[in-house]
Amino acid sequence: MPMPAALNPSGDVFGGWIMSMVDIAAAVPAMRHAKSKVATVSVDSFVFKQPVSVGDLVSFHAAIVEVGHTCVTVDVEVFAQRNPAHPEVVKVTEARLKFVAIDEFHARQHHHLG
Repeated sequence: MPMPAALNPSGDVFGGWIMSMVDIAAAVPAMRHAKSKVATVSVDSFVFKQPVSVGDLVSFHAAIVEVGHTCVTVDVEVFAQRNPAHPEVVKVTEARLKFVAIDEFHARQHHHLG
C-alpha cells in the first residue's frame, strides 16, 4: 500500500515508486528460474493505464513469458483495489522486463539461463 511519501506533485503515487515495485516483483520469478541473483538489463515496455492513489491496495502479478539463452523475460500486471466501501479492482500498469543471471564472482556478466 503506497503511503503519502510516495506522492507526486499531482497527488497521485509517483511513477518511480510503481516502477521500483514492478522491478522487485519481476525479479522474483527470474531469480527462481535462474537459481541465482539476477540483474535487470532492459525494460521493454512500461504502460501506466490509470493513476494509483494513497489508500489503494496494489497487487503485482509477475510471470515469465520467454526464456532465452542469456536472459529471461517477465511480464508484470499491476492492479489497484480501491474504494473500500464499494471495492473495485482496476489494472493500473503493465510492464515487460528482461533479466540476466549474475553471481558474486562474475557480476554484470551474462550467465546461461535456459
